Amino acid sequence: MAPKQDWEKYEKPLEGGEDEKIVALDEGDIALLKTYGQGPYARELKKIEIDINEIKKRVNEKIGVKETDTGLAPPNLWDLPGDRQRMHEEQPLQVARCTKVIAGTKYIINVKQIAKFVVGLGERVAPTDIEEGMRVGVDRQKYQIQIPLPPKIDPSVTMMQVEEKPDVTYGDVGGCKEQIEKLREVVETPLLQPERFVNLGIDPPKGVLLYGPPGTGKTLCARAVANRTDATFIRVIGSELVQKYVGEGARMVRELFEMARSKKACIIFFDEVDAIGGARFDDGAGGDNEVQRTMLELINQLDGFDPRGNIKVLMATNRPDTLDPALMRPGRLDRKVEFSLPDLEGRSHILRIHARSMSVERDIRFELIARLCPNSTGAELRSVCTEAGMFAIRARRKVATEKDFLEAVNKVIKSYAKFSATPKYMTHN
Repeated sequence: MAPKQDWEKYEKPLEGGEDEKIVALDEGDIALLKTYGQGPYARELKKIEIDINEIKKRVNEKIGVKETDTGLAPPNLWDLPGDRQRMHEEQPLQVARCTKVIAGTKYIINVKQIAKFVVGLGERVAPTDIEEGMRVGVDRQKYQIQIPLPPKIDPSVTMMQVEEKPDVTYGDVGGCKEQIEKLREVVETPLLQPERFVNLGIDPPKGVLLYGPPGTGKTLCARAVANRTDATFIRVIGSELVQKYVGEGARMVRELFEMARSKKACIIFFDEVDAIGGARFDDGAGGDNEVQRTMLELINQLDGFDPRGNIKVLMATNRPDTLDPALMRPGRLDRKVEFSLPDLEGRSHILRIHARSMSVERDIRFELIARLCPNSTGAELRSVCTEAGMFAIRARRKVATEKDFLEAVNKVIKSYAKFSATPKYMTHN
């Protein structure tokens, strides 16, 4: 921009010059200005547009889309009988329970435990759709059954179902080869090859208990089994079944098995089962009664279904000594699989599994590192790998070296020894 002092020379000197006379625009000039930027047919198009809007307005007035305060059509266009008939046709239904079927055509229904009616079927329902004990939708006039309804299941129970398949495979579980074999023959074989058991004339085991110190891969194995079979996987954490009110936990267990029965094949996995499966005792205050009721319901449900059925029950705990003997007996939990601490080969395998997804040097001696981690669980070995990665990040390197792993062993195994759960677990047994 030009500096201030140069502006004066561009300005017109005031003295000496006379003001020019300003001529106002006449009508002809204004009309000419209005035509700027317009095509030859602009005026005709504008006129047609106004006509169209006028016709639209007249049509809307005739059909009743008139702008009013209430947004309704004029009263002379109302069709009250037609609206009433439509409302009668599509009435809201009432929920009732069909308690008994009489002679195949009549049904006794119970409406919210208030009244019982003997009713027929609506036009859109086939007699084969309705069974005893079913929830049904009935109309409010004749109480005819209009629609069968699904069983009532608590939303908190439906949330326990794991929708997508777990992405853990048997290749991701290290250090427990025998345990995986035992699990597979109990869970996979009956679901995938039931004819083997039929030919031999034996019933496949119903339930499996996985026990061992924390971090040895119990939950991981259950997820790997669920990945392998095309079964619905329902994961329940023991403490979820401990409810505030009497009978709530037992009801949740019932609904859980009811939901499992409706699936083609189903694996129910109770994690941390010692929250509800503890041995029964009387503390005098009656505080533990509700937990015991939940466990008794679980025992009843385990007795209740057919062993050749489509439900397999897995349970995991790290305190098997506290569980109730009634829950542990064969026929309920037929197989007990111990997940012990991995041996030297298992430990090096676990380290290799975790190092597979990391950027590490080529020739790391995993056997040596595994030897430096005696009595450690799979979770601790995973922590070693993570710490080695942290040391590499701290040194701003892109790959983890053997030195990082050795430092990580010193940090995780040696200095965290006081937090280790293994010695405590060993003393419990």
